[in-house]
Parts: sequence; structure tokens; C-alpha cells
Amino acid sequence: MYTTLISAQELAAHIDEPAWVVLDCRHDLADLAAGRAAFGAGHLPHAQFADIETALSGSKRGADGQFLGRHPLPARDAFLDQLRAWGINDDSQVVAYDAQGGMFAARLWWMLRWVGHAGVAVLDGGLASWQQAGLALTTAAAETRRAGWLQDGAALGASVTLDEVLANLTSAARVVLDARAPDRFRGENETMDPVGGHIPGARNRFFKDNLQADGRFKTPAALRAEFSELISTPQATISQCGSGVTACHNLLAMEVAGLSGAALYPGSWSQWCADPGRPVASGG
Repeated sequence: MYTTLISAQELAAHIDEPAWVVLDCRHDLADLAAGRAAFGAGHLPHAQFADIETALSGSKRGADGQFLGRHPLPARDAFLDQLRAWGINDDSQVVAYDAQGGMFAARLWWMLRWVGHAGVAVLDGGLASWQQAGLALTTAAAETRRAGWLQDGAALGASVTLDEVLANLTSAARVVLDARAPDRFRGENETMDPVGGHIPGARNRFFKDNLQADGRFKTPAALRAEFSELISTPQATISQCGSGVTACHNLLAMEVAGLSGAALYPGSWSQWCADPGRPVASGG
């Protein structure tokens, strides 16, 4: 079972096996149709398309009207139904990939763990690594699979609510690790963040810092050393970003490094900054 990363060669050896489910998570935050268009132009054999905006996100407002962020988690039952529609069973090996360094595939990785499924990995190096290995793409229509029988399970990753992040401002019991680019963290990118800055006390770990120059993840030892400069223990860490997507990349990198136990703040900056009464820091 692969539970963090898988190489293109390892995936190629199993991709025709019925117990393996491959999901294409390509996306563009500035062009919401780009991922599906890219899938149509060429994808891995047997792959199905996983839309970040629909399949991997829920309603932006809760039943009480509270804004939950740009990419809040979907209702658990609805997500389980989607996973079963993709043909995922309790014993399935799921592989997620994208063409953006794993920033979207990692979201699916975390969400499968959220419903208790450990057998999920991200293709290390993404679509580029598959092509660099000389492996073929296909333009065939997305494969239709028999409905799966995945059962809901105990979450393998923690999450925290807005109220818990607010309480942490006083207790300072946890370190908030922000996965956005440094200019966004400092409050200097008004295009991406109309309200700039970060949660007071947060530290910055740009998700792309988890990668080598070739787009593959750094070694476990290198990741462990770099994260250890920012956090004391993973269990006392909250991972966040713009809207709860790239924060999962840091959580995946920490898992690769053997630093399990950090929590995701799904609402992230998009939820935090929606209320002008919440404190904001800048610079740093």
C-alpha cells in the first residue's frame, strides 16, 4: 500500500490493475475550466477527473450562514458518495496527480485520509514525471467504473475550526504554518488576497519549498530538517493557506518526513479575513 508518494515507474507497474483508482486533479484557480480541458487533451490511462471546485469542495456557507472559505470541505456523506462513484472500495489503492507540483493532488490525498482511507498516494513529480519516464497519455473518455463500497472510517488526519484558531491566538498552544507564497503571507499580493497579511503569530512555509528543482518531493531527511526549524511538534501545528488546498501539501510533506499529527484549518485565510474584526498581521 502506498500512503504518501508513488513514482511514475511504480504506478505504471500497477495502473491496469482493477483495484487501483487514478484521479486527475489538475486545476487552475484563475481558469476553473482549465483542469477538465487539460484532462480531455491527455491524461493517464484509466484516470478519472476530480474537480477541485465541485467534487473536492462544498458549499461556501454553512447552514447558519457563516462563510466557510473559498474551498470548504464538502459534506462527509456527499464526498463518500463521490468516492464510491469513482469506484473506490475499502481495499482500493488510489493515486492522485496534477501538473502543479502536487498542490491539488495533495488536497485529495488529505481528504481520503479524512474519511479514513489510508491507501492513497500522490504521483511524485505529477504528470511531468509520467511523461519524462516515456509513459503514454490517452485522450479516451474518462473510465466508468462499477460503484465502489468504501466505508466511512475514523479520520487519519485532524482538522480545526475557526473558533479553535481564534482560541489559539490567546493560548499560543499551536504554531500556525501558512503555505502561501511569501508575498501573499506578507500582504503584498492584492490580486490573490484582497485582504492581505496573515494570522498573527503564523509562520510561512511556501508549499513549493517542499519540492526539488525537478518537481519531485525532497527527501524525508531534508523535509524533516526544514520543518523542524519552524515547528516543535507536528501535533502542535495547524496548516493553513489561502483556502485549505495548498495547506495539504505541507501536511503531505510532513507525513513524508515522518512528522505526523498536524491539523488542517480548512477555511484558511479566505475564511479568516472575511470578517474585518479578526486580527491581521503583515510583513514577516
